[in-house]
Amino acid sequence: MNFVPASGLRESEAAAIADHPGLGLEMMTRAGKGLAGLLARWLRQLEPPHPAVRFLAGPGNNGGDTFAAAAVLDAMGIAAEVWLAVPADKLRLEEASLTIREVSFPEQKHAIAARAVDLLPKREGLTILLDGGTTVGRVCGMLPKSVGLIVTNSIPSAAELSAQEGRDVWLLGGPVRGITQAVVGPAAVEMLGRLRVDVALLGANGFSVEHGFSTPDPNEAAVKRAMVACAREVMVLCDASKHGVDHLVRFAGLDDVDTLVTDRALSGSGERELRAAGLRVEVV
Repeated sequence: MNFVPASGLRESEAAAIADHPGLGLEMMTRAGKGLAGLLARWLRQLEPPHPAVRFLAGPGNNGGDTFAAAAVLDAMGIAAEVWLAVPADKLRLEEASLTIREVSFPEQKHAIAARAVDLLPKREGLTILLDGGTTVGRVCGMLPKSVGLIVTNSIPSAAELSAQEGRDVWLLGGPVRGITQAVVGPAAVEMLGRLRVDVALLGANGFSVEHGFSTPDPNEAAVKRAMVACAREVMVLCDASKHGVDHLVRFAGLDDVDTLVTDRALSGSGERELRAAGLRVEVV
C-alpha cells in the first residue's frame, strides 16, 4: 500500500482542478451526494418517523461536503442540520463589500503592496498574476515598467492597469462576483490552467497555521487554487487582522505559498509560529 503525504494530495488536487474547470465544486457536490445517499438508504430501514440528521462540520474543505449532503437530504424530504465544530471567531461566513474593505487598514495595505512590489524579481518581461481584493489592488499603481504581461480577475485592477500607457493586460473571462468585483467560474479556471506566470500575488480573507489561507466562497477558492497552480512563485498579501481567522474554504496550505507579506500588527508569537511551519513572512 502506498501512502501519499498531505502535501502531495494538495498538489494533486490543485493540478486536477487546474486541468478540469469547476472540479473543486464538483468534488464537493459528489461527496455530499454520496454521503446523503448512504444515509438515506440507512434511514429507510428504520421505522418512521425518521430522526433528523445532524452533521458536525469542522473548518476544513471536507466540512463543505456536509453542507452539500444536508442540501441533498433536504431535497429528499429528510430533515438535516449542520453544526459547526469550530469557535465562532475562527470561522467567518460573512464577507465585507469591496467598498468597506477599501477603507479598512489603508496604510497597512499600502505598505504591504509596496513591499510585495519590492520583492518582485528584477528582470524585464516579468509576467505576473493579480488576484482581486483591496490589498493586491494597491499594487497596480506601483508596478515597474519592467513588468510585461499582467493577468488579473479583478475588474477594478484591469480598469486601472489598462489606463496606464504601455501596459499589456489580460482579464480572465467568466461571471463577475459582485461583492468582490472579481471574475470567477469554470472559464476563468480553465484559462488559468493553460497559463504559466512568473509570480502570482493573491489576497485571502483569513490565514492560520491550522487551516492555511482561506475564503468564504467556493467559487473564489477555485480560482485562487488555479492561480496558485499556474505560478512559479506565490505571494499572499494580507493585513494582520486576518491572522488566526479560518473561513469555510481553504485554497492553499502554508507550503503552497512562497511568501506572506503582512503588517506589524501580527503578534510575535504568530509570526514565529508561521515561520516555524516553513512559511517566509515579510512584516512591514
